Amino acid sequence: MIKKGTGSDRPVITYTLIGLSVAVFLLGPASATGLLPGVGNAPAAAQTAHFERWGVIPSELAAGRPHALLSPLTALFVHGSWIHLLGNMLFLHVFGRMTERRMGHLQFAAFYLATGWIALVGFAVAHPGSQQTLVGASGAVSGILGAFLFLFPRARVTSLFPFLLFLPLRFPAWLVLVFWFALQWPAAHTDRAQPGVAYLAHLVGFCAGFLYAWVRHCGGSRVNGAARATEGDSQP
Repeated sequence: MIKKGTGSDRPVITYTLIGLSVAVFLLGPASATGLLPGVGNAPAAAQTAHFERWGVIPSELAAGRPHALLSPLTALFVHGSWIHLLGNMLFLHVFGRMTERRMGHLQFAAFYLATGWIALVGFAVAHPGSQQTLVGASGAVSGILGAFLFLFPRARVTSLFPFLLFLPLRFPAWLVLVFWFALQWPAAHTDRAQPGVAYLAHLVGFCAGFLYAWVRHCGGSRVNGAARATEGDSQP
């Protein structure tokens, strides 16, 4: 049974990452897109410049340019739209809290940054000539999903699936995450035609997270019992 955290057990890193991501988005040009009457979309030039400054350009990263090597870390906190931001933050909130409690605060923080970096570098290696700027925490969040699958194989989550008429149904987390992974696999092949949709980064992050949890926590930190319902609910 997974108990709710109190005191030092609170998932402060998860909440901090969410707060930073939201703050960065609100301070950036993408936050005004379609929300302010009479303004419309944020100026394309300002938004493009913002993404190019803080996002990942695969061709530069693959070339090993010094400034580009740090760009995956800044790109994790930049998002292209409200939907992009809210989707990533929802999954980070649902799966990050339990993963952080299992790993510990410092280990979880390093894990989040490392898997996000690996995911975007993996995409750049696969598409070394791409000029499409990549932003978002999807790679790091995918790493959390991979680690969660190993650490909490019997947890249950409430999910909404379009083909089931959006009925809130409870499924084992491993089934939901394997289904998510299966959706990413064919989508990753479209990266060749349109590299801006970095599904391959999702797969790399997921595999990196699962492998890390397997290597680091294989000795007994795995939770085989079913987690409490309130800890595993999500509406992805």
